[in-house]
Amino acid sequence: MSILVVGSVAYDGIETPFGKVDRILGGSATFISITASYFHSPLQLVGVVGHDFADEDLNKLKARNIDLEGLQIDSSGKTFFWQGRYHFDLNNRDTLDTQLNVFEKFDPVIPDSYQNAKVVCLGNIAPALQSKVLDQIETPDLVILDTMNFWIEGARQDLEATLNRVDVLIINDSEARELSGEPNLVKAADRIREMGPDTLIIKKGEHGALLFTNGSIFSAPAFPIVDIFDPTGAGDTFLGGFAGWLARSGDFSDDNFRRAVIYGSAMASFCVEKFGPERLLALTPAEINERYTAFRTLAEIPVQRDHTF
Repeated sequence: MSILVVGSVAYDGIETPFGKVDRILGGSATFISITASYFHSPLQLVGVVGHDFADEDLNKLKARNIDLEGLQIDSSGKTFFWQGRYHFDLNNRDTLDTQLNVFEKFDPVIPDSYQNAKVVCLGNIAPALQSKVLDQIETPDLVILDTMNFWIEGARQDLEATLNRVDVLIINDSEARELSGEPNLVKAADRIREMGPDTLIIKKGEHGALLFTNGSIFSAPAFPIVDIFDPTGAGDTFLGGFAGWLARSGDFSDDNFRRAVIYGSAMASFCVEKFGPERLLALTPAEINERYTAFRTLAEIPVQRDHTF
């Protein structure tokens, strides 16, 4: 079951209370693709980079068996660059610099060999571009979309039109409240699911994630990480783990969506342990299985057969 990922491929400059890197591989499509590649390959990536994109970073993607036919290399400018500084609690950050560069003119063209993709992951780009991607896909089995408050506030009409075409929406709690106009997350989920997506995942950072499907709500815990260096890309990593497991299993049942949320959470917990995608690029299957099992253990409650009310 083929996976198509469309989004940004970028360089980031990141400062946290625990360290600093001036330039490291980043972007939504990067984190989604690397993560999903542990579950399913080959994986198809569509994005754009500039003339400054290093061969070393291209090779990192190729090493994960990511198909780069859809990666445009625009020699007219530089790669998208973002720089930010995180506060001590890592929940808040200040954007210090944003250089869209060639990403400003990004026009996603889906190669013919990608157009029959069955799982489509739409990273955080303009909703109009997300719709343009869907116009080029034949009959996807599952479309997963990420968005943010910038598009909720500035491209609401385009976003609502796109939401009507997707199966799964992944956003955080503040975005869910803003999109729905509801402070209560359960009510917010009902309103958002009326806009199109049958399935909604609301990420709550260090408090885990909520999965809303037809008639059920699942709450996934957050993993207690001792050393958190950099939360950049954790949300995209979650999406990659979620989509990767679903593509690998080919099972879109409610129960398997719950497993996919745990896999997404497990992969995101690895992401924050080092800067950028460094930790993700060095994972082993054994580590992923161990972390997934640890997540499941967090949510288990022993049954006391000798105690009733």
